[in-house]
Amino acid sequence: MVTRKKITGRFGSAATGLLVATAGLTLAARQRALEAERLRVRRLELEETASRRRALAHQQRMHWELLSRAIDDPSLASVIDTYAPDIPAEKRRQYFYANAWYINLYHLYRAGLVDQEELYGHARELFQNPVMREYWEASRGQRATLKQSSDEARIGRLVDGLIRDLDDADTDEWWVVGTPPSS
Repeated sequence: MVTRKKITGRFGSAATGLLVATAGLTLAARQRALEAERLRVRRLELEETASRRRALAHQQRMHWELLSRAIDDPSLASVIDTYAPDIPAEKRRQYFYANAWYINLYHLYRAGLVDQEELYGHARELFQNPVMREYWEASRGQRATLKQSSDEARIGRLVDGLIRDLDDADTDEWWVVGTPPSS
């Protein structure tokens, strides 16, 4: 009987070992499958981000092309002209060009090429120019139509605050005026 018990014990240990090894392999296989799924999801996220950036770049090119045509041809400019009727044609062209610069900066931000702090610094420089300031004031009504929770409206409010800070500053060192938002 003693011999029989030892043999059964040996087979029992082997069976237990086999069971543990099988469970370990199953766990390892599950972990590999989970990691493969994580990688697949990450790849899809990266592809979506790249696709979004391509769409933003295309949108920026289209915006510039349409504005260029409006700048070059007053008959086309009248299609998108929402400025006050007493603004001279030359000033309208400047406003269209100012809009192109502002939208370029906005698209840089949206594409993730500059963060909010960098956008603020670039805007601080752009809005030193009196024509940019005039454009900004002339386009106030256009910005008022934006959904208040949108990125574009939020950035517009950021620029409004920056311009107030620049107007209120008692220094000629415009590059230090205002508090850039933290990103």
